[in-house]
Amino acid sequence: MRWSTTLVLIPLLGLAAAKPVLDTRYSTFQTKHSWVQIPKGWEYHSTPPSDTLISLRLGLKQAKFEELLSHLYQVSDPTHARYGQHLSKTEVDALVQPNEETVNAVSDWLSYHGIDESAISASREWVTITVPLHLAETLLDTKYHVYSHAGSDERVLRTLSYSLPAHLHGHIDVVAPTTYFSTLKSMRATSFLQPEIPALSLKIDVDTAPAASDAVPAASCNTTITPQCLRTLYNTIDYEVTQADKNTLGVAGYLDEFANFADLKTFAQRFRPDATNATFQLEQISNGGNDQTDPGVEANLDIQYTIGMAFPTPNIYYSTGGSPPFNPDSQTPTNTNEPYLDWLNFVLAQDTLPQTFTTSYGDDEQTVPTDYAISVCNLLAQLGTRGSSVMFSSGDFGVGGGDCQTNDGQNKTQFQPAFPASCPFVTTVGGTTRVNPEIVADFSGGGFSNLFARPDYQADAVSGYLNALGDQFQGLFNKSGRAYPDVAAQGEGFQVVIGGRVGSVGGTSASSPTFAGIIALLNDFRLSKGLSSLGFLNPLLYSNPDVFNDIVSGSNPGCGTDGFSAALNPGWDPVTGLGTPDFKKLQAVV
Repeated sequence: MRWSTTLVLIPLLGLAAAKPVLDTRYSTFQTKHSWVQIPKGWEYHSTPPSDTLISLRLGLKQAKFEELLSHLYQVSDPTHARYGQHLSKTEVDALVQPNEETVNAVSDWLSYHGIDESAISASREWVTITVPLHLAETLLDTKYHVYSHAGSDERVLRTLSYSLPAHLHGHIDVVAPTTYFSTLKSMRATSFLQPEIPALSLKIDVDTAPAASDAVPAASCNTTITPQCLRTLYNTIDYEVTQADKNTLGVAGYLDEFANFADLKTFAQRFRPDATNATFQLEQISNGGNDQTDPGVEANLDIQYTIGMAFPTPNIYYSTGGSPPFNPDSQTPTNTNEPYLDWLNFVLAQDTLPQTFTTSYGDDEQTVPTDYAISVCNLLAQLGTRGSSVMFSSGDFGVGGGDCQTNDGQNKTQFQPAFPASCPFVTTVGGTTRVNPEIVADFSGGGFSNLFARPDYQADAVSGYLNALGDQFQGLFNKSGRAYPDVAAQGEGFQVVIGGRVGSVGGTSASSPTFAGIIALLNDFRLSKGLSSLGFLNPLLYSNPDVFNDIVSGSNPGCGTDGFSAALNPGWDPVTGLGTPDFKKLQAVV
């Protein structure tokens, strides 16, 4: 069966009016995911009318995902003959397309419940159906309610558990929206204002501004960070971009954060005078906004420092939106309001992609349902296979914020890894501070995933640290999990123009765009040599640890502990990863 790629709503009256012949396959349910309690920060609000429309997104099993991973590691391994030979969109689509058995099984299930083909929209491995709530509850053997988030005005339509007929578990990886509660306003940006650090004036002081010829950053860079500080510290100051017509850097934005064009111009005039004509392309996804009267700290930080590092490389800012607070209305389908899926499905549908991406948002890993996290992580793998390098900030809560108690009903204290930082197919960036030498920024998120196994590319580096750690923190983290961060960059005192004024901003949200800017320059360098973009970075980075500045002072406290120490073992650590980059050394290996 082939589904239409255009969604056409069928008349809802009588959608499932004819009672299907009883088929026990569709009444033998098996739980897909459930919570033992309402996720922290949320509370029951109301029960919506049963005829409320909901758009369910079904992630179908990808027929050849293991083959896709094989391609990913081959084209990302600098010792492999296929290094750099990334796949096209058409080639990736062929690998992730569900097989006929899966399509037919899901089609038969929907047909059994009276859902006509015209109510189905299909794109690659994703199928969307728009149905009344009571039918969604029948399909998933569940009950939906409206929940409200105490820290915002966000209200969402979610369920505490959902099930699928047992025989469909091998065909459907995830259904959304179901048990993933984090949304545009409840997820976390990994940046924060630092009013304790006096911001620089917009007036240029030639006596304190470091000269382009300086071999080391100025002393002022110990407290206030500018593009000049970073370009000097990480050795990009003399590099000239030549491939601006071929190379692009993408910034993912959420949380109703808007990058401001006027603030970018002011920032460039003060901190990157050769970039005063800099701008960026805007892509609005799922009703993403662009309110130029409401500049966002996170959005401005990201775009000002990707451009500050990689100018004149073109930048794209993706403003990913979602639905407003949920209001039951039987005539309006609910938005899934899950930004990772919205953003990833949008960019993967494009024929060409930016060679570099940075994202500065995340959640505690334990708040993300396993099926949802794996589906998102697998989509991120597709980006790498197609030749894009994807950076995520490691988070700003050390080894864990809050009470660090598990949400499985046992309330055990454990370190709390972050997601998508813990996905093995991204490059996760921790934070440092000060210069000559750099030390750990103590908020730098780092640790070990409870969900994803340790990938081979980091096995040796991580084993060395674990051997030095011994039994310390025994039982507080998963020693066999994917370890992060992979690398680090400065993360305190960034000078950002917000609403026409300079403010000091910190967080690994600053580190990720900084590192992404350096990768964009490396991609520019490779393209200038007639080579491909770098794509998925980690196999290359872990096989060349000497190109990084090892950070050997500091730790990332949290969960009532001092956290992991960067001084414990030379090389990789779960605070700053392999260390901070040296662009010229990286140039030599790429």
